[in-house]
Amino acid sequence: MMDPFMAEAIRQAKKSLSEGGIPIGSVLVRNNEIIAVGHNKRVQEQNPILHAEMDCLNNAGRIGSYKDCVIYSTLMPCYMCGGTLVQFQIPKVVVGENKTFQGSEEFMNQHGIEVTNLQLAECSQMMEDFIAKNPDLWFEDIGEK
Repeated sequence: MMDPFMAEAIRQAKKSLSEGGIPIGSVLVRNNEIIAVGHNKRVQEQNPILHAEMDCLNNAGRIGSYKDCVIYSTLMPCYMCGGTLVQFQIPKVVVGENKTFQGSEEFMNQHGIEVTNLQLAECSQMMEDFIAKNPDLWFEDIGEK
């Protein structure tokens, strides 16, 4: 059975896709409860730094310490997002996949973040389909355009 928090992250990714955006979703959890959700809104809001994790943290607002939180993301966080997780001392990230994007796993590990990669076929397929249809948008998103 799918982890309910990752299931919500996948719902967020699909929401982004339905809005014309990049299908990446994120969920912030504290004490086994969702305190915020987000999805990539770079396209929708013309904001280059509004990746899923950034949107999720923005939606959480000022919650004090993040040291007892877990963040879920359908895709391995990039260095910008990984750096933000390090900055706020979020101790654990659960990732849908890193097959389509390697991201900052080693960087996060080096800074004490536990990374659990679920390698979910649903997440990989969603990204592979998106990248095949929107290569320019994808390469812009990861800073390789």
